[in-house]
Amino acid sequence: MRGERAPGEPGADLKAAAAATVARLAPGHGIPLPRDLALLAETQPPAAPASWTDATATYLTACLAARARRDALGAGMGLITRYFEGGRLTRPGTLSPGVRSQLYASAGEYCNAIGWPQMGARFSAQALLFADTRAVRYRALSLAALGHALNGDHRSAEPDIAEAEELFAQEDWPQEETDHLLMLAHAHVAAARLDAPGLRSVSTRMTKARPQDSYIAFSAGAMEVVADMFSGDLAAARAGSRRLLSGTLRHSSHRMARHSLVCATSDLLVAEGEHREALALLEPYESPEGHSICFSLHRSAALLHLGRERDLLGETDACAAAGTDHCLRTLIPVLVRRALALNRLDHPRRARETMEAALLLIVRTGLSATPFLMLPHRETEVLVNAAMNGHDDLLAVASPLRAALARAALPDSERVVSATSALLTPSERALASLLVSPISLAQIARERGVSLNTVKSHVRSIYQKLGVRTRAEAVERLTGE
Repeated sequence: MRGERAPGEPGADLKAAAAATVARLAPGHGIPLPRDLALLAETQPPAAPASWTDATATYLTACLAARARRDALGAGMGLITRYFEGGRLTRPGTLSPGVRSQLYASAGEYCNAIGWPQMGARFSAQALLFADTRAVRYRALSLAALGHALNGDHRSAEPDIAEAEELFAQEDWPQEETDHLLMLAHAHVAAARLDAPGLRSVSTRMTKARPQDSYIAFSAGAMEVVADMFSGDLAAARAGSRRLLSGTLRHSSHRMARHSLVCATSDLLVAEGEHREALALLEPYESPEGHSICFSLHRSAALLHLGRERDLLGETDACAAAGTDHCLRTLIPVLVRRALALNRLDHPRRARETMEAALLLIVRTGLSATPFLMLPHRETEVLVNAAMNGHDDLLAVASPLRAALARAALPDSERVVSATSALLTPSERALASLLVSPISLAQIARERGVSLNTVKSHVRSIYQKLGVRTRAEAVERLTGE
């Protein structure tokens, strides 16, 4: 009957919300209305049609963007594979270039939101290919910048950011229409450089552009926490993290921002020596598809400082095996931590090879300092130097690599005299740092996940190398007191 809808076809209100939202995804017509985003995020996405038209594609474009922006991510990657395979539609269609670009951009935005920036970057390439206006190209560039930045490819992200900023300035669009994806890309590039002023600048710019947006407010607050951590104000960082994660803003925030803040809080605990507390904080969390947020990475930092090298390797085995299915930004520091653990377990060749692979990726993607965050400086430096030795590509950038390590790694314990600890193997040095603490050998065994007899055997080896007979004498030698 005339006027009746086909089963599954959206009603007039949803069609209107979708049309209004898609018109505002690119700058020049205002920003999407919160009511429309909420409505579209809660509705059932359409079934894949036999053939795509501009109308059906526009509705899916709006639904994907709304779910990304309102944190309705429960369907995971399954929502994407319902319509796409390998970054392209599985069904034929006659779509105009601008509609096709917007559809791919929304798919990429959703992929970035669920933590799969590799696929987000792939969709951004398609969005750029079909962009038919400067506004649609600006949106595609913003998506590309974030996909590359989230994946740790800062060499690709930076030109995307520069072109998007130039477009926005040339068109003189209102500041409130600045794409929040572009701001997040700026933030990730700044974080890779440990650039606290840069993070604060992005935070201020975001909140000025959209002062009433709670999702923006939470993300901007999380940037301030990381900036405080990079500045060395750990107390302010912990206070800010506690306020955001326990406050009402968390109910209107993006999952990636919340999870990033949890990981930053874990790093803060590690920096303050609260390694078991860091593990307890991370215990409930599982890494999302794509591992843009990798909780195994952050657990590995605490496990390394606790001397639980075998647990570290077990925790990160799946990450190392994932290859290109794992986000590169989080895979590189996983490899660095695995290299240190292998070295402590007396596998020097595998340790050097693993560190070499990590360093080559750091160089290829833009010399980020974050892979060295929360690591013991001297121990890491020794292995980095060993991996660079005889490798011309790495020796050519030795100075910036060492500078990045010096800025990011934790200072070596002042209680352990390096000349004395140099007599010990990496594994023994890790145990020696626990010997100078007040915990018992039984507690050390529990923390390292080994038997008490194993610890006693290693302690005897340390005593022999130091020329002492008791723990008190060993502490005196190690600390120089």
